Amino acid sequence: MRATPPVMVGAIELRGVEKRYGAQAALAGVSLAVAAGEFVALVGGSGSGKTTLLKTINGLIRPDGGEILVQGERVGDQPPYVLRRKIGYVFQEIGLFPHLSVAENIAITPKLSGWDTARIAQRTETLLDLVALPPGVGTRAPAELSGGQRQRVGVARALAAEPKIMLMDEPFGALDPLTRDQLGSDYRQLHERLGLTTVMVTHDMAEAVLLADRIVVLAHGRIVADGKPAELLATTKDPEVRALLEAPKRQAERLRARLAGEAS
Repeated sequence: MRATPPVMVGAIELRGVEKRYGAQAALAGVSLAVAAGEFVALVGGSGSGKTTLLKTINGLIRPDGGEILVQGERVGDQPPYVLRRKIGYVFQEIGLFPHLSVAENIAITPKLSGWDTARIAQRTETLLDLVALPPGVGTRAPAELSGGQRQRVGVARALAAEPKIMLMDEPFGALDPLTRDQLGSDYRQLHERLGLTTVMVTHDMAEAVLLADRIVVLAHGRIVADGKPAELLATTKDPEVRALLEAPKRQAERLRARLAGEAS
């Protein structure tokens, strides 16, 4: 049974955040609070503002209005590099440095933070174990690994400096279905084991329902629904939100019908 996240408000807070690109509003006055220990999935169609919202949290995108607080501190009041060392960030393309070994990729942020060699080596060994990779992988080049292994290295690198907040942008989207399902499940266990606060962008509603404590639906730069999956299905009156939430059920029904037709 999934553990209930601790009730502590204020890990991440957005207050009336706005971002425009020319005449288009990517974020139109978004307010959102994420409690410590929560796993929140951001879902919605392309161009709804999901990735823009995610990147405002760690300062990769500067909003045009409103304010963002991370662990009680305003994002704009601290140097970006200080903020980003406190927040792990995992994205679909992974972005491992090809000329560095796996261990060297994981060690980047700890080195920048001034950790000593022994501490870095210990942390790298611990992280390889946490993401279910054998110790020998540390000496290999990223090109020698499978896609699933590289994504596990990406998660390890994001966790290297012991952040309490993880931002994930379609982290498993480029993987095959079996690897995606296994890695998603493994990350959920890491989230609980390490007491992380996770905000994940995904286009896969089944993934959102299976992994997240709470789903936030965006459309045209605004939050149009926010709550636990079952609660949203039971209460939403918005036909587009309902269609989005019911997508996994429709897919399962089509699959059963297809298999039944082939068996008959």
